[in-house]
Amino acid sequence: MRILLLSAYDAASHQYWRQSLVSQFPEHDFTALTLPARFFSWRIRGNSLTWAYSQRPVLEQGYDLIIATSMTDLSSLKGFVPALVNIPAIVYFHENQFAYPKSGKEFNSVEPQILSLYTALAGDTVVFNTEYNKRTFLQGCQQLLKKLPDQVPKNIIDILTDRSQVIPVPLLPSSFLQNKVTSGKLQIIWNHRWEFDKGPKLLLDAMLYLKQQGVDFTLHVVGECFRQVPEVFTRIKAQLFEHIGVWGYIEDKVQYQQLLQASDIVLSTALHDFQGISVLEAVAAGCLPVVPNRLAYPELFAPEYCYDDNENELANLTTMIITIAKQKEQRNLKLAPCVSHFSWETQRNHYRKLINNSGSKTHLK
Repeated sequence: MRILLLSAYDAASHQYWRQSLVSQFPEHDFTALTLPARFFSWRIRGNSLTWAYSQRPVLEQGYDLIIATSMTDLSSLKGFVPALVNIPAIVYFHENQFAYPKSGKEFNSVEPQILSLYTALAGDTVVFNTEYNKRTFLQGCQQLLKKLPDQVPKNIIDILTDRSQVIPVPLLPSSFLQNKVTSGKLQIIWNHRWEFDKGPKLLLDAMLYLKQQGVDFTLHVVGECFRQVPEVFTRIKAQLFEHIGVWGYIEDKVQYQQLLQASDIVLSTALHDFQGISVLEAVAAGCLPVVPNRLAYPELFAPEYCYDDNENELANLTTMIITIAKQKEQRNLKLAPCVSHFSWETQRNHYRKLINNSGSKTHLK
């Protein structure tokens, strides 16, 4: 089958999914078009224009199936390139534009939400990585449509619901590693993007409390960072300098995996996560997850690994870490929970069925 794979905002998590998808199905002939993950507002609005007038020969080669990420302006692209209109399309949502926390600095525009709605409607099948992602997208669309002044079709949410399903981003086989149990300090890894929506202020507050309580720990802060880094990271490094281990993004995959294997806890303080691949990878390498009881995390892990995000969130989080620290002191650390159901070995047939069923459809829109 000839498949056109479109990733209009090819961030690290999108690359991870795209590249593994291609590698897992060598029987299909993939042609991938990607655009860099920068200039968000322009990228999501301009990707159809960019591709239609710079990649037209590629787009018109004739395909059996289109697989596009939700950042792709698929409705406009089909309008610009009529050769794509009758090709069945899968739209994959790594995230949605309705469930992002507000920083107070964002450009307040409804356009990203409208575009994601149009892209979902332009696809034949809509796939989400978690139920949380699916639920918040459909709820967000419903709330958005209620705000529009008139002439809003009444069956939009029903159409989207009928064509929606959940298939997670699978973990690569190389993610499943043996944890290297060590004595000594509690090793905590925080492996998220260095942005406000990953909750760095809660990270700082929690680590300062552990420091005050005399907990012997090392903190590794190794997520991806961009040109603008929140000021709180400067404070984390300065106020916790004696507890800092590895600081900054690790380019080398082997070194990163070795750090995961040597860590006891993978910590999330996120205000936004639609699946949490970095946490799942760490757990697959033997880390115990300490994650908030919100977002997609309750789908991924049992309640014992999720701290309550109520008014006592800081206390709930630090209590969980202190308990694990005592278990390590007593050489009684639990094994990490099993996440093998997120492996490609488990998920491959779901993707195969998705591709085969979608590719055999006749486009009837």
